[in-house]
Amino acid sequence: MAASEEALKRSPLAKETQTSSTRKGLGRLAVEARLITDEQLEKTVREQRRTGKPLPNLLQELCGLSPETVRHLMVEDAGIERVDVDHVKVDSEALKKVPSQFAFQHKLLPISLSENRLTVAMANPFELAILDQLQFMTRLYIDARYAPESKVMEAIERYYRGSADSSSVKGGERETRGRYVDVEEGEGTEGLPVVRLVDALLSRAIREEATDIHVEPEEKNVKVRFRVDGMLHARLTINKALQPAVITRIKIMANMDISENRVPQDGRLSFSSDGKAYDLRISSFPTIHGEKVVLRVLDKQRVILGLEQLGFSPSALIIFEKSVKRPHGIILVTGPTGSGKTTTLYSTLAYVNSAEKNIMTLEDPVEYEVPHIHQSQINPKAGLTFASGLRAMLRQDPDIIFVGEMRDGETVDVAIRAALTGHLVFSTLHTNDAVEAIPRLLDMEVNPSLMASTFAAIVGQRLVRKICPHCKEEFAPDKSLLHLVGLSLEKQAGHSGIFEMNVDYEQEVDSTLERQAAAFYRGKGCVHCFETGYRGRLGIFEILPVSPALTQMIAQRAPAQVILGKAREEGMTTMMEDGVEKARQGITTLDEVVRVAYTV
Repeated sequence: MAASEEALKRSPLAKETQTSSTRKGLGRLAVEARLITDEQLEKTVREQRRTGKPLPNLLQELCGLSPETVRHLMVEDAGIERVDVDHVKVDSEALKKVPSQFAFQHKLLPISLSENRLTVAMANPFELAILDQLQFMTRLYIDARYAPESKVMEAIERYYRGSADSSSVKGGERETRGRYVDVEEGEGTEGLPVVRLVDALLSRAIREEATDIHVEPEEKNVKVRFRVDGMLHARLTINKALQPAVITRIKIMANMDISENRVPQDGRLSFSSDGKAYDLRISSFPTIHGEKVVLRVLDKQRVILGLEQLGFSPSALIIFEKSVKRPHGIILVTGPTGSGKTTTLYSTLAYVNSAEKNIMTLEDPVEYEVPHIHQSQINPKAGLTFASGLRAMLRQDPDIIFVGEMRDGETVDVAIRAALTGHLVFSTLHTNDAVEAIPRLLDMEVNPSLMASTFAAIVGQRLVRKICPHCKEEFAPDKSLLHLVGLSLEKQAGHSGIFEMNVDYEQEVDSTLERQAAAFYRGKGCVHCFETGYRGRLGIFEILPVSPALTQMIAQRAPAQVILGKAREEGMTTMMEDGVEKARQGITTLDEVVRVAYTV
């Protein structure tokens, strides 16, 4: 043991507890404990007056006292009680009030619980912000005592190891279902730590392959919904009395400010389930019934796939691979939010990645970290926008650049210059289909000639749910649905319009529809798909290769429908046609294709 600590133990500071103290100041207490001399104290005081530095810091810098010793002095000067955690009896009910993660992170041990007061031993009882968080989280008055950090951490490990708070997730979920979830007011809301409830909730969502978890306070309870395969499904109902604890637990895990519930917040957390680590992005939003929290589950294995797994048809895959192997140009992926653009582009980056290439990204935000790719997140407050970041990237000798989104004309102009100078650029744009991207870019006042000469391909996409293989069955869709997706009927009926059928061949079309109806499938609904009939998702695509003919039309500002007509003449397959073909193959349903791809 260090000499300073030996001197401290022989001093009046070695009392086990002390409820009051005459404030002598840290310096005088250190002199009385024979930790420093009067001369050292005078020198320290002069330095404090000169620099304005806190005295505890100067006692460490100038006098060589350890942080632990200085903290002893501060505790003595403040009259804070000390506690011997090796011999004190710890109340199990007190332990249940504080999650183990919070205890480890902030070096504190709950000791006793008496009416509305919780007594805790802390390595640093001067951290008022932590005390405020603890009081808000437990809704109890906090009585802070001091104990050395090493003793506190040993006690935390001893008392929390193997306790209910740190039990396995699977066991927590089993008990959670019976005691916390789907219960009425006053039933079974005591006894099980909230930490296990939240862990069980996250584990269940991951097991069901949910992409988002919605924790939604209502007037009388808290609803929990999972977004699975793009659709929200109700899963749990939590007792309203547990709402503050559940929301606080999630915010603590995400390092968010638990004392602030009036403004939106964002955070991130890591969570392990079945030996695999997951990242979650957290967003809170104040509502009239409390904070609504949405957790986005980020699973790198589900977002980075082989190109053949994305859903490209064989012919579309050949066109796309040819486009992304170009040494320069712009590849644009379009679609609304949630249409799988990020998955397509991350998978493409993985496909083109090699040791010989310098790949850089500029994203908002960086959701997935990809090895060997240099990723950056925009920060508009600091001046790092897509446009400014892209300019700076061009000085980093990149081969391939991924720009998260083309939001304005300035970003598009810089991307075009990058493509003209020999770089391959990937980006996204929020439009309904591939052809609509052209007028959208022209509205940004982009030079049409430069755009036409640099864009290699524009991809439009949606995600459709796949039929559950466990309950797949043949069925005959009604005629109105077949008429709605009647793109294939154009060729068979020899007509150029989908909805312009005349009386002369109405019976012929009806007969055709009846023959086609037997070729489709659906999911009946089973336990494997939670009675939805669907399990998993796949992309439907349309690819607009910018051919020489289309290049000339874009440069001349031809209308989108004229460009689409020319692209169809050159063999382009639309998303609707791709979706209908996947429905014919029994991969998805016609209803699902209409849901995501039909436009009036």
